[in-house]
Amino acid sequence: MSARQASLAVILVVSVSVVGPAHAQQEHQHQHAGAAVAKLQLDAGHKWTTVASLRSGMAAIRNAFEADHPAIHEGKETDAQYAALADRIQSQVSTIVANCHLPEEADANLHYVIADLSLGASLMRGQDPARTRHDGAALVHGALTAYGKYFDDPGWVAEPATKH
Repeated sequence: MSARQASLAVILVVSVSVVGPAHAQQEHQHQHAGAAVAKLQLDAGHKWTTVASLRSGMAAIRNAFEADHPAIHEGKETDAQYAALADRIQSQVSTIVANCHLPEEADANLHYVIADLSLGASLMRGQDPARTRHDGAALVHGALTAYGKYFDDPGWVAEPATKH
């Protein structure tokens, strides 16, 4: 198994392990911190380094989310719109995983962000009857916020224009 395949396997395991505990919790629908991003740590008090492919992919996810965020917040996002947003997010996540080469510890922390993005996309597709599509959007929002807090991306905008 290559290092990239091993990394992807870790992401999938973390994503699946996050689903179980989430079922047991009766979270408010605006809860943004996913179980995975709650494990993020800074690099000795500093943000983790990033590379161009990561910054580009995360910006594309943020832009896609921000475009739909007002409809999500107002409760007007349709199931089809949630699914389309989930597809855009997962496509970028796949590109990030395939092309992002970070130092080992930075990569390990990025996996927490990727796990919540992937779980959020899954929930936005309606793949968990115990959670709502809105719960998925909240996880994505939390992952985006965590990325900005823990990763050094000079072009990153801390919060979407509209609050969730």
